[in-house]
Amino acid sequence: METVISVQELTKIYGDKRVVDKVSFTVNKAEIFGLLGPNGAGKTTILECLEGLRIPESGSMSIMGVDPIREPGRLRSLIGVQLQSGGLPATIKVREAMQFFSAYHKMTPRMDLLERLNLSEKREAEYHTLSTGQQRRLALALAAAHEPPVLFLDEPTAGLDVASRTELHRLMIELKEAGTTIILSTHGMAEAEEMADRVAILLRGRIVTVGTPRELTATGSGFTKISVRTVNNSTKGVSLPSVVKQLTREGYNIFYTHDIGPSVTAIIACIEQNRDTLIDLRVERPTLEERFLELTKEGAV
Repeated sequence: METVISVQELTKIYGDKRVVDKVSFTVNKAEIFGLLGPNGAGKTTILECLEGLRIPESGSMSIMGVDPIREPGRLRSLIGVQLQSGGLPATIKVREAMQFFSAYHKMTPRMDLLERLNLSEKREAEYHTLSTGQQRRLALALAAAHEPPVLFLDEPTAGLDVASRTELHRLMIELKEAGTTIILSTHGMAEAEEMADRVAILLRGRIVTVGTPRELTATGSGFTKISVRTVNNSTKGVSLPSVVKQLTREGYNIFYTHDIGPSVTAIIACIEQNRDTLIDLRVERPTLEERFLELTKEGAV
């Protein structure tokens, strides 16, 4: 696959603190790459270095072959940036902001993006009158207006209602399918698990693991949850292979296992042997949030 973003041994120091410590990763074309970590892990600093806003102490970076620090002019046409805070003048109107950003990139104003992100009715509203969610939606519209091949999103759905968040996710998928590469920094584990092709989890300025959400949730000590409901409750209290814990809740017998296959096979066999009837069976893998909490807890020790 084509590598669009390359970060090698990136280090950034503030005072006597290494905020980013020898971080390395690559991002492929048309990939949504998630940066996850607790506050202070270094996510925003990494984005700011890639965006040419911060100069690292050491290491190298490349976006489509362009060095963000040495070639800022070429970088501007390659990236779109949606920051945590918009930084727009308080009295600028939504329409004016779109016209200004589009003119800067020599593009026709993308008023269709304002409509997509439910901002059409706010076209004549001044920036300071917008809610936090509306300001974030405007920031995304401005970041994507010139159709950049690389898009940086820093907490894009914070403060958004369900409808706006759904529309934002739909737009992200459309951009990805059109070939846009997206780096997504978020505290939303469910969002990262749903949207990201791969994620990197940072702790204290270092990457502790990189992989697809499924790869990460398949590792560690997390157990798969199997919930079973039958007519005669024949699975209650039975001993099953690989099961480390079981309980009963709301009519379901719930089993926690580290090996799904033997456990499910034994459950089905138990139901058949007792001539019981299965009503519902659900298998739930450990979530990315559970794996994240496990990794950050290990790193804090």
